Amino acid sequence: ISGILAGQSFPVTLTGDASIQKRPMKRIMTPLRMMGAELESLNGNDCAPFTIRGGKLHGIDYQSPVASAQVKSAILLAGLYADSPTSVTEPALSRNHTEIMLSAFGAETENDGLTARIAPANDLHAIDIDVPGDISSAAYFAVLGCILPGSEVCIRHVGINPTRDGLIRVLRSMGADFELLNADYTAEPTADLLVRDSLSRLQGTVIEGDLIPTLIDELPVLAVLACFAKGTTIIRDAAELKVKESNRIRTVVDNLLAMGADVTETEDGMIIHGGKPLHGAVIESYADHRIAMSFAIAALAAEGDTAIHGAECVNISYPTFYQDLGALTH
Repeated sequence: ISGILAGQSFPVTLTGDASIQKRPMKRIMTPLRMMGAELESLNGNDCAPFTIRGGKLHGIDYQSPVASAQVKSAILLAGLYADSPTSVTEPALSRNHTEIMLSAFGAETENDGLTARIAPANDLHAIDIDVPGDISSAAYFAVLGCILPGSEVCIRHVGINPTRDGLIRVLRSMGADFELLNADYTAEPTADLLVRDSLSRLQGTVIEGDLIPTLIDELPVLAVLACFAKGTTIIRDAAELKVKESNRIRTVVDNLLAMGADVTETEDGMIIHGGKPLHGAVIESYADHRIAMSFAIAALAAEGDTAIHGAECVNISYPTFYQDLGALTH
């Protein structure tokens, strides 16, 4: 929304809850300023709340220091209002939902390797959109299907966009028993994801490099999965986890340690030695929905009872999560 507002002729102040106000916004302020918008962090810390005074924008060729679809989308959306084409080049390919959407609406977009380009938009047209199921939300049920004995879970119409399908690639590399059924590769690719009990098959793996942007939101629950795999799983190149709703490296590691896992925090990820049974514990969600959901899955496969403080934070992205989880496990 910052990118869209940068092209408007009126000032707007954007803010958010406590976690949003801690997240770094300089990563979008810098390129939007380069395009001609005025942005000011009201607390002088490059975080929200911040004011945008938009206006006439000009196109830029931006080298993004991070592989972030949120940063890329802000710039491309601002590019709709620019006076010349705009491009964003990333260090690794991030999810491309925005480019697909804008192209479907009639915008001139182009992808060339790690570079996405957009031309100023003279006219966009309405279309009907089929929004597939969110693979980040599906990940919790997929992991549960892998680690509960005797399980079989089918998650229908899940988005399997190749810039977003890191979960599927990790499940494959860990030896999970799963299938993609009824795959449709037009527009936003989709499939039904069928997952079965994989406890006897799971092996540790390495999650790193270009794979990270395709599953950044799934890493907390994949860390839970790694606890049930034979051998060692290494997650690296994931420093982006530190600037989510919580520092997800720290929160995942602390909560896994509380449940008895053999896990070590690193500067940009963690090392998990699997095969050590988990036990119930008191879990701190830190008001982070993905932490609460990940450890709800861990709790179902652990011995004893688990309490999750701030469990209601799942409402941020998945208000019916506990109801759906309960229906699946009873």
